[in-house]
Amino acid sequence: MNLTTIPLFPLSTMLFPDGLLPLQIFELRYLNMVKKCIAEGTEFGVVAQTVRHDAAAESPATSEANTPALPMSQETFTAIGTSAKIISHFVPQPGLIRIDCVGGKRFSIVSTQQQNGGLWVAQVQTIEADLLIPVPTELLDAVTALRHVITTLTSQATENSFMPIAKPYLFDDCGWVANRWCELIPMQPAQRHRLLTLDNPLIRLELVHDLLETGGFLE
Repeated sequence: MNLTTIPLFPLSTMLFPDGLLPLQIFELRYLNMVKKCIAEGTEFGVVAQTVRHDAAAESPATSEANTPALPMSQETFTAIGTSAKIISHFVPQPGLIRIDCVGGKRFSIVSTQQQNGGLWVAQVQTIEADLLIPVPTELLDAVTALRHVITTLTSQATENSFMPIAKPYLFDDCGWVANRWCELIPMQPAQRHRLLTLDNPLIRLELVHDLLETGGFLE
């Protein structure tokens, strides 16, 4: 088993492979982490926060989005996340760094350790990238709808606006289409995390397609 050690950034949002994530960094432990990643060209891991009550941690199935900040010693997070590579950064003022990240491969956490400054580091095992599976005919309306979303976002974009989906657009790939919808569709954090953990991109897209139909996103 090949393991690597990376710093972790628990968030109330999730990052999918090839997804874009803008962040404003102001907490000291993460400022130091980001500065090191920029200087060394290394990545960090994004994991989803889970809720902890008293001494017992809840499962991801009962976690809520946008949970309040917990004391560092009580932080809990999911065991599967996605590596993040910083593709741009900007320092608008001392003590604040704005970064744009792109999602890499998923990983599973083998062990964790919290450093003195509060930063979590983990030994992780990389999860193999999704197989490239063409989108079947019965799911092509999810592709059509995604094309429409991207066209609309592009037409409304200004010079300083953030585009949540980056090129290249892989409309013929089940995993890429499913992941972009996982970022766009409103859903409970536990449901989003379950989709992230699925190893079969076709099943992920089929489940996303059901959500799109239920939510009225498909014509």
